[in-house]
Amino acid sequence: MKARIPSPRPQADRRMPARLASSAYTLFSQHGFDGVNLDQIAAHAGVTKGSLYWHFNSKRELIHAACAYYYRMYQRRINESLAGIRDPAQRLEQTLRVAVRTCLMDQANRVFTMEIFTASVHDPDLRRGWRQFYDSVREFYIGLVRAAAAAGAIQVADVEQSVNVMLAAMEGIKLRALFEPEICSPSEEQRILEGLKEILGFPAASKESKPRNLSTG
Repeated sequence: MKARIPSPRPQADRRMPARLASSAYTLFSQHGFDGVNLDQIAAHAGVTKGSLYWHFNSKRELIHAACAYYYRMYQRRINESLAGIRDPAQRLEQTLRVAVRTCLMDQANRVFTMEIFTASVHDPDLRRGWRQFYDSVREFYIGLVRAAAAAGAIQVADVEQSVNVMLAAMEGIKLRALFEPEICSPSEEQRILEGLKEILGFPAASKESKPRNLSTG
């Protein structure tokens, strides 16, 4: 008697974890981790709760999957925005521009990352995942700043310290926006960008100067 060979899982089924993670991210970024249950995530993804449990055993697993989805989405957006840009200063400025638009101007993004910070206090695995993501972002910026400095476009005494201060400033703005949401408005976007650029050694922008015409990705 021949052994039964299991058929391969359908393509849609193989994509389901990513689909559920995307739905979880969308809902968590709107309502927070505590404001969303598994029934809502399943409904948003267009599947049954039983189908959800086929891929994830708990809400905690889905939170981690949503975080991983967010990390990949952010890195993909940065990489796509830099396609075709070769000038070191423009690459650094474009990365900052996309980061400001994504991390600060986008309220859903701010909500989601603040949820990560809050949950990480009691979840070492979540904290470890954020640390790995944050370190990768920091190293990417360090490389960009060093390239721009070598090209003579910026002047910075301590590259790593400047990047650390810039990233800390971004998180501080994000925290402040919880109480003063108007600081992350479209009218403030360019001012925030110019402030972060100055931390990284760009010349201070004059009032008459116009922002570079770069794609926002």
